Amino acid sequence: MDKLLITGGNRLNGEITISGAKNAALPILCASLLTADPIYLENVPGLKDIGTTLRLLSQLGVQSERSGPGQLQLSAAQVTSLEAPYELVKTMRASILVLGPLLARFGEARVSLPGGCAIGQRPVDQHIKGLEAMGAEIRIEHGFVVATAKRLKGASILTDMVTVTGTENLMMAAALAEGQTILENAAREPEIVDLAELLNKMGARIQGHGTDRIVIDGVDSLHGASHRVVADRIEAGTFLCAVGAAGGDIVLRQAAAATMGAILDKLREAGLVIECGEDWIRGTMTQRPRATGFRTREYPGFPTDMQAQLMALNAIADGTAVIVENIFENRYMHVQELGRMGANIEIDGHTAVVTGVAQLSGATVMATDLRASASLVIAGLAASGDTVVERIYHLDRGYERMEEKLRSVGANIQRLTQEAA
Repeated sequence: MDKLLITGGNRLNGEITISGAKNAALPILCASLLTADPIYLENVPGLKDIGTTLRLLSQLGVQSERSGPGQLQLSAAQVTSLEAPYELVKTMRASILVLGPLLARFGEARVSLPGGCAIGQRPVDQHIKGLEAMGAEIRIEHGFVVATAKRLKGASILTDMVTVTGTENLMMAAALAEGQTILENAAREPEIVDLAELLNKMGARIQGHGTDRIVIDGVDSLHGASHRVVADRIEAGTFLCAVGAAGGDIVLRQAAAATMGAILDKLREAGLVIECGEDWIRGTMTQRPRATGFRTREYPGFPTDMQAQLMALNAIADGTAVIVENIFENRYMHVQELGRMGANIEIDGHTAVVTGVAQLSGATVMATDLRASASLVIAGLAASGDTVVERIYHLDRGYERMEEKLRSVGANIQRLTQEAA
């Protein structure tokens, strides 16, 4: 099992190219099921979760072909199976996103219920509620969601909670439904906007994406399209936290500052000097960070996917920060590992009180989930001595060549393979 070895103390200087967003690419890959025509994609990140999704789509009969770095062609002209098995779904909960497209285009789907998730519950009941409102007959049997519908009908759907994957699944299903569907309390994330823009290129009629009310007028069929996946705002935010912790001056290329308002606001509060252009962000840090409290919220609020990284920055900040996690009930598992490095963090329910220390010390720590992994890397860059981050397969799910990108701007970081470790 690979590990990362980080020797802290180096300032970060130079340029990093931001990859396409994992959370945009996953539903976009699933959207290929909605048409028999080819879908051409650019800026698809090379991640484990992308590979898992492509294996799932291949099992359904979707053909994929890479034509260059980040370039992918998908064809669902000959779908041979309508079942997403547990072996693949259990490794990545986003696999539930094949449910809506399969049901909308083929009238049936059999998708395994996702397994447990380290950071908390992510129920699919809102997906089911919405599809049933559109006329689907759904039952749960032997661990599978089994859904059938002659043709989905437009409906007005108010979800009980804001759900990103739920909004994506229902939006894809509604694109081929008969009549108009209105999604109320819809998620507003940039990744949903990116999916809607692809669907509209395919011939869908979607309005309101980016707001909490999305209106979809169903069409009889969709056609092929070309699309470039939006930049990963979480990857960009992670590297900005890294320069905030280690100090230095970095420029992020192919970044989308327009999607990162809450993240950039908090990093400025922490003392980063940030400049932005249409497709670049520059972050400069010449001082000790300032403690910066925040509450995680649905977009456009501060994202839960950046909570662990900003906590790592607060761990060495001047002052005390209060952090409230409102999205997932078990997303503080990195706290114990940061504590091994000398961080002063107290947890009370959903609240973390972080009192900054002047210096963290390197230690062997264990990654527990994707964003926790990133927080430990950030802490290691700022710590004295060596830090070893174990279980970095979590990191590889959502960051493309993270250690290479950090090394290119001066970090002393290397991957230890199982043989070398």
